[in-house]
Amino acid sequence: MKYLQLFALFIFISSCCSTKRITESSSDKPKTEVIEITKDSITTEIETTTEIEPPKPPKIVEVDVVDDYTPEAFNHYSWNILLKKYVTNSGNVNYKGFKSNRKELTNYITSLSKNIPNDTWSNQDKLAYWINAYNAMTIDLILRHYPVKSIKDIKKPWNLRYWKLGEKWYNLNEIEHNILRKMNEPRIHFAIVCASFSCPKLLNKAFRSENIDNQLTKVTREFLSDSNRNEISQNNIKLSKIFQWFAKDFKQDGSLIDFLNTYSEITISAKAKKSFKDYNWKLNE
Repeated sequence: MKYLQLFALFIFISSCCSTKRITESSSDKPKTEVIEITKDSITTEIETTTEIEPPKPPKIVEVDVVDDYTPEAFNHYSWNILLKKYVTNSGNVNYKGFKSNRKELTNYITSLSKNIPNDTWSNQDKLAYWINAYNAMTIDLILRHYPVKSIKDIKKPWNLRYWKLGEKWYNLNEIEHNILRKMNEPRIHFAIVCASFSCPKLLNKAFRSENIDNQLTKVTREFLSDSNRNEISQNNIKLSKIFQWFAKDFKQDGSLIDFLNTYSEITISAKAKKSFKDYNWKLNE
């Protein structure tokens, strides 16, 4: 029987005249290769199949879109870094630290000089710019005369024109009275800081146009609730002299009591007795 099988295999081999044939499928099917190997009158067929992987779909990258985001006209990032580094949460300023990194502060003020607000800027951008400029220049003023115990140790500190913004030399008085106060935003008085203990505390982050309304509300509420600066009860209020010096600014939409009640945790009576605290000009360090 074995010999008959070998004989039949020999007859089959003899009928094949090629030693290799290849058949290919269409382009979208696997390729099939049939190989005949002949050795010593024995032929073996080997069928191999190569799978063609389908192309991978393109990778989709999702991008978050914030509909209400408005780019700032000026980036106060470098000032923000300095504030976080050299101002505590309670508003105390490390003037020695600022002095050791004076170059960064100077670079920031130089960047302000090259990017003066124009008519295309939003009101929020202008507020953020001038508040940050005022505070940075006040720090710079102190550093120019440091060490001092009080800003009042400097002769006419608010009239000194040390800073050129654009084509004009500015002093602190001009920024406060001719620019910021004319923007009809009384909360600026709790954002700009005169380097003194009785001033509002210096916020240890830069003011930003996209969040400035919240920031102004925050500093106003914190100033009113600070018993070192204001003492408030329903029928008796002892206020910072800021409310006396700039009384007109706080009466734009009603009385001073109306303004205070907008931001105070305590509801003050319209008939509350009012007085003002002494102002401490000691350096805020």
